[in-house]
Amino acid sequence: MKYLLDTHTWIWWQMNPSKLSEKVTQLILDTENYDELLLSSISPWEFCKLLEKNRLGISCTPEDWLNSALDMYKLRLVDLTPRIAYQSTVLPQPFHSDPGDQIIVATAREEKATILTKDEKILNYKHVKSIWK
Repeated sequence: MKYLLDTHTWIWWQMNPSKLSEKVTQLILDTENYDELLLSSISPWEFCKLLEKNRLGISCTPEDWLNSALDMYKLRLVDLTPRIAYQSTVLPQPFHSDPGDQIIVATAREEKATILTKDEKILNYKHVKSIWK
Protein backbone atom coordinates (compact mmCIF):
# COMPACT_ATOMS: atom_id res chain seq x y z
CA MET A 1 0.00 0.00 0.00
CA LYS A 2 1.23 3.48 -0.89
CA TYR A 3 -0.17 6.85 0.15
CA LEU A 4 0.57 10.06 -1.68
CA LEU A 5 0.40 13.20 0.45
CA ASP A 6 -1.38 16.12 -1.16
CA THR A 7 0.61 19.32 -0.69
CA HIS A 8 -1.61 20.68 2.07
CA THR A 9 -1.55 17.32 3.89
CA TRP A 10 2.26 17.32 3.88
CA ILE A 11 2.45 20.96 5.03
CA TRP A 12 -0.15 20.47 7.77
CA TRP A 13 1.62 17.33 9.00
CA GLN A 14 4.75 19.47 9.48
CA MET A 15 3.19 22.72 10.71
CA ASN A 16 -0.24 22.03 12.20
CA PRO A 17 -1.18 18.34 12.37
CA SER A 18 -4.42 19.15 14.18
CA LYS A 19 -5.78 20.32 10.80
CA LEU A 20 -5.60 16.75 9.49
CA SER A 21 -8.55 14.42 9.77
CA GLU A 22 -8.29 11.76 12.48
CA LYS A 23 -8.27 9.07 9.81
CA VAL A 24 -5.38 10.63 7.86
CA THR A 25 -3.41 11.20 11.06
CA GLN A 26 -3.80 7.55 12.02
CA LEU A 27 -2.88 6.36 8.52
CA ILE A 28 0.36 8.37 8.57
CA LEU A 29 1.25 7.31 12.10
CA ASP A 30 0.59 3.60 11.47
CA THR A 31 3.77 3.02 9.49
CA GLU A 32 3.34 -0.77 9.53
CA ASN A 33 0.24 -0.52 7.30
CA TYR A 34 1.90 1.06 4.27
CA ASP A 35 5.01 0.50 2.22
CA GLU A 36 5.69 4.13 1.36
CA LEU A 37 4.49 7.68 1.75
CA LEU A 38 4.89 9.52 -1.52
CA LEU A 39 5.18 13.21 -2.24
CA SER A 40 5.00 14.66 -5.72
CA SER A 41 7.96 16.82 -6.61
CA ILE A 42 5.44 19.58 -7.37
CA SER A 43 4.62 19.88 -3.63
CA PRO A 44 7.87 21.58 -2.53
CA TRP A 45 7.35 24.05 -5.39
CA GLU A 46 3.75 24.67 -4.26
CA PHE A 47 5.03 25.23 -0.71
CA CYS A 48 7.55 27.80 -1.97
CA LYS A 49 4.82 29.56 -3.96
CA LEU A 50 2.76 29.84 -0.74
CA LEU A 51 5.77 31.47 0.92
CA GLU A 52 6.24 33.79 -2.05
CA LYS A 53 2.60 34.91 -1.81
CA ASN A 54 2.89 35.36 1.99
CA ARG A 55 0.20 32.73 2.59
CA LEU A 56 2.55 30.85 4.94
CA GLY A 57 5.19 31.95 7.38
CA ILE A 58 8.11 29.95 8.72
CA SER A 59 10.78 30.69 11.32
CA CYS A 60 13.73 29.25 9.40
CA THR A 61 15.04 29.37 5.86
CA PRO A 62 12.91 27.70 3.19
CA GLU A 63 15.76 25.29 2.46
CA ASP A 64 15.96 24.22 6.12
CA TRP A 65 12.18 23.82 6.31
CA LEU A 66 12.11 21.73 3.15
CA ASN A 67 15.01 19.52 4.25
CA SER A 68 13.31 18.86 7.57
CA ALA A 69 9.86 18.31 6.04
CA LEU A 70 11.24 15.83 3.52
CA ASP A 71 12.84 13.79 6.30
CA MET A 72 9.72 11.74 7.07
CA TYR A 73 9.84 8.02 7.75
CA LYS A 74 9.13 6.03 4.56
CA LEU A 75 8.74 9.21 2.49
CA ARG A 76 9.82 9.13 -1.14
CA LEU A 77 9.83 12.24 -3.30
CA VAL A 78 8.47 11.25 -6.72
CA ASP A 79 10.14 13.01 -9.63
CA LEU A 80 8.10 14.73 -12.29
CA THR A 81 8.95 12.31 -15.06
CA PRO A 82 8.08 12.91 -18.71
CA ARG A 83 5.42 10.19 -18.39
CA ILE A 84 3.77 11.84 -15.35
CA ALA A 85 3.97 15.23 -17.07
CA TYR A 86 2.18 13.81 -20.10
CA GLN A 87 -0.35 11.81 -18.06
CA SER A 88 -1.27 14.98 -16.15
CA THR A 89 -2.44 16.54 -19.43
CA VAL A 90 -4.67 13.63 -20.50
CA LEU A 91 -6.49 12.72 -17.29
CA PRO A 92 -9.96 11.28 -17.82
CA GLN A 93 -12.45 14.12 -17.76
CA PRO A 94 -14.06 15.82 -16.05
CA PHE A 95 -11.25 17.15 -13.87
CA HIS A 96 -10.32 20.72 -13.05
CA SER A 97 -7.51 22.71 -14.61
CA ASP A 98 -5.15 23.28 -11.65
CA PRO A 99 -1.77 22.03 -12.93
CA GLY A 100 -0.49 21.12 -9.45
CA ASP A 101 -3.52 18.93 -8.78
CA GLN A 102 -3.24 17.39 -12.22
CA ILE A 103 0.38 16.42 -11.53
CA ILE A 104 -0.50 15.07 -8.07
CA VAL A 105 -3.34 12.96 -9.49
CA ALA A 106 -1.18 11.72 -12.38
CA THR A 107 1.56 10.82 -9.90
CA ALA A 108 -0.88 8.84 -7.74
CA ARG A 109 -2.24 7.03 -10.78
CA GLU A 110 1.26 6.20 -12.04
CA GLU A 111 2.36 4.96 -8.60
CA LYS A 112 -0.97 3.18 -7.87
CA ALA A 113 -1.20 5.20 -4.65
CA THR A 114 -4.09 6.58 -2.63
CA ILE A 115 -4.03 10.35 -2.16
CA LEU A 116 -4.44 11.72 1.36
CA THR A 117 -6.29 14.97 0.70
CA LYS A 118 -9.00 17.29 1.91
CA ASP A 119 -9.50 18.63 -1.62
CA GLU A 120 -13.11 17.89 -2.60
CA LYS A 121 -12.27 18.01 -6.31
CA ILE A 122 -9.79 15.18 -5.86
CA LEU A 123 -11.99 13.29 -3.37
CA ASN A 124 -14.86 13.37 -5.91
CA TYR A 125 -12.68 12.39 -8.87
CA LYS A 126 -13.55 8.78 -9.66
CA HIS A 127 -10.32 8.01 -11.51
CA VAL A 128 -8.05 8.06 -8.45
CA LYS A 129 -8.29 6.68 -4.93
CA SER A 130 -8.33 9.27 -2.17
CA ILE A 131 -9.06 9.45 1.56
CA TRP A 132 -9.78 12.16 4.09
CA LYS A 133 -12.48 11.11 6.58
